[in-house]
Amino acid sequence: MKTKISTAKAPAAIGPYSQGVDLGSMVFTSGQLGIDMTTGTLPEGVEAQARCSLTNIKSILAEAGLSMDNIVKTVVFIKDMNDFAKVNAIYSEFICGEILPARSCVEVARLPKDALVEIEAIAVR
Repeated sequence: MKTKISTAKAPAAIGPYSQGVDLGSMVFTSGQLGIDMTTGTLPEGVEAQARCSLTNIKSILAEAGLSMDNIVKTVVFIKDMNDFAKVNAIYSEFICGEILPARSCVEVARLPKDALVEIEAIAVR
């Protein structure tokens, strides 16, 4: 069974997709831009955007009854690979533990809203 995940604590979808999809044993989040939910805008700088992106993922997972510890795979899209270390530092604040998720990180030419980072996650129960 497939269930839509929707929370007011993360940005609403800006296209024909869901914030997340719950398959029962697995949860998939859509890519989350670093939109600050208190202001509704992208903050300045890749570190602030990475923090907001991960906070948004955390909110979507919480809506599904999961935590960041349930994540098994992430994909990080960054506008500039020179920001890799900065994003890693923020990522490490949210994703930690004995068994870290698998991850891909790619530099992209452009992200929606001209964001500097977008992160998506797959979690399991």
